[in-house]
Amino acid sequence: MRVLVTGGAGFIGSHVTRALTDAGHHVTVLDCLHPAAHRPGSAVAEVAGVPVVHGDLRDRDAVDAALAGAEAVVHQAAMVGMGVDLADLPDYVGCNDLATAVLLAGMARHRVPRLVLASSMVVYGEGAYACAEHGPVRPSPRELADLAVGQFEPRCPACARPLTPGVVGEDDRLDPRSVYAATKLAQEHLASAWARESGSTAIALRYHNVYGPDMPRDTPYSGVAAIFRSALERGEAPRVYEDGGQRRDFVHVTDVAAANLAALTALDAERPPGLRAYNIASGDPRTVAQMATTLAAAMDGPPPEITGGFRAGDVRHVVASPQRARDELGFAARVPFEAGLAEFAYAPLRA
Repeated sequence: MRVLVTGGAGFIGSHVTRALTDAGHHVTVLDCLHPAAHRPGSAVAEVAGVPVVHGDLRDRDAVDAALAGAEAVVHQAAMVGMGVDLADLPDYVGCNDLATAVLLAGMARHRVPRLVLASSMVVYGEGAYACAEHGPVRPSPRELADLAVGQFEPRCPACARPLTPGVVGEDDRLDPRSVYAATKLAQEHLASAWARESGSTAIALRYHNVYGPDMPRDTPYSGVAAIFRSALERGEAPRVYEDGGQRRDFVHVTDVAAANLAALTALDAERPPGLRAYNIASGDPRTVAQMATTLAAAMDGPPPEITGGFRAGDVRHVVASPQRARDELGFAARVPFEAGLAEFAYAPLRA
C-alpha cells in the first residue's frame, strides 16, 4: 500500500516508518522538523531509507504534493507534552488541529480513504474510579489547595471520600484536562467527521506513555522517561512529582509501531465508514516512582527523589484496557516493562 506518514521523522513516527517499510508498504514521509522534537537547524534527509519531504501540514500545497498517489495516511505529526505554559496554546492548536484539518481536506480532495490517527490517553483526563458508597464516579479536577498539602488522590464528588482507581475503556467519557489533551480530542472529532462525510475509515490509536530509543531529550516537551534518564546521566536523582504513586502504562515504541501496522492492515479489510478508537497500552501499569526506580537501577544511579511537587493539569491515574486492540486488531504489546527500561537506559536519544 502507498502510505503517507506525517511526522515520520519524529520519535514515534520514525519507528512507524521503519515498521511499515519492513512490512513492504511504499512509504512517503512529510515532516516539518518542529523544534519541540528536533534540534533547531537539523535537516533529516531520510528515515529507514525513505526520503523525508520537509513541509508543514498547514501548507495546502505541501499536503497536496505529499498525498499524490497515497492510499492511506498514518498521521503521527503533532506537538506533544504538557508544554511550558499557556503561551504554547496557539502552537498546539495550529500544529495539531489546524494541521489535521488541512490534511483531512486534502485527503478528501485526493480521495484517500484510510486514516490511522495517533491519539493519546490524555483524552480521558482522569481514569476510571469507584466510590465505596456511590459506585463508579468521575472525579472533578483536583483542587490546588488539596495538592498543596499532599492530598493527591481524587475524591468522590458526592461524599469527598477517597476513590479506588479502575480501568478505562474506549467508550468511557472523554474529559481532556490540558491544552494538549484538548487538541488531541479535537483531532479525533475532526477525523470522525471526515470519515462520516467522505465515507472513509479511520482508526484512532490512544497511546499511553510511550518510551524507547530516539526519544527527544532535554526539552520541556520530553516524556517523563527521557527526563528521568537525562537526570541520571548527570548523576542526579530523578525528581518525581507528588508522592510517586501516579499510575501509568508505559508502552515501548516498537510496540506502538506494531500497533500502527496492525491498524493499517485492519483498514485494508472491510470496515464501515467512521472512526473507531483503540487503547495502545502494555496492560501492565506501574507507578511513576516504580518507573524511576527501575530506570535508576538499570543505570546504576541514585534512587528517585519524591518531591511532593505538582503541576496543574496533571492527572492522578490513567490505566486503560488494551482488550479491544487485542480482539479487533490482533495487537498485543510484547516488550516487558523491566526489559524495555533496561534497553532504554542506554539507547540513543535525540538532542
